[in-house]
Amino acid sequence: MIERIPFGRTGHHSTRVLFGAAALASMRQERADALLEQVRAAGVDHVDTAASYGDAELRLAPFLSRRRAEVFLATKTGQRTADGARAELERSLERMGVEQVDLIQLHNLVDENEWQTALGPGGALEALVRARDEGLVRFLGVTGHGTQAPAMHLHALERFPFDSVLAPYNRAMMAQPEYAADFERLDAACRARGVALQTIKSVARRRWRDEDTGKRFSWYMPLRDRDAIRRAVHYVLARPGVFLNSSSDATILPLILEAASLPVVAPSDDDLARDAADFGVEPLFVRGVSDSI
Repeated sequence: MIERIPFGRTGHHSTRVLFGAAALASMRQERADALLEQVRAAGVDHVDTAASYGDAELRLAPFLSRRRAEVFLATKTGQRTADGARAELERSLERMGVEQVDLIQLHNLVDENEWQTALGPGGALEALVRARDEGLVRFLGVTGHGTQAPAMHLHALERFPFDSVLAPYNRAMMAQPEYAADFERLDAACRARGVALQTIKSVARRRWRDEDTGKRFSWYMPLRDRDAIRRAVHYVLARPGVFLNSSSDATILPLILEAASLPVVAPSDDDLARDAADFGVEPLFVRGVSDSI
């Protein structure tokens, strides 16, 4: 059984694995319905989507029409102005067929100029606070990719009491000292303030290369070996209090859910180093080299 813990100070106890609905972006409705029932059967009660995830919000609508009360529903807006964020939120509510989402997140807010716009006068945050006051959303969060995400989230928490943050977390990312230091500071701040800390890219292997063959269900190449996935998942879950957002590659979702349902055993660094060597694991983001998706 997947462990449940408080999702920050929201009052909701979420499973530590959250379903990343980016997996539904280009999926047929019948396949999406079956996948969501698989997620439900595993006990996962937290769904994380975004306005920019293709048709994901539309694919969620039939499930939510039957199961809305059973899940903590999160979405995201990539808009930076108040008018844009309000319009995108209203579109998300319509597409999912719901009157309220539990969490709305400022999506991938790591660029300094975008940060200043979104959190400044007339910015997206103003619209989301107003939507919260109107009952359209319950909680507010901020997400980020790249090596700047933890530091920018710390900056955001100084400006506004967000309920959740999201950043990359895996061994390859934490092997970069500057990133690891920023992540540790973010983790400490979240613990002190009761902020939910979500993580992404737990089972990332590396970026795709031109010579790679086969179907691509995610913008990055994931691990596919069962034991390596288990160790990667347990690396994340061995850190108390954090959440793991599942991969946008639905084909490995069963292995992620299986790993999360097992007793968590922190993998040794030797085992993780062996996986990195065997499967060519590389950090997806390197400061000054590859810091965008």
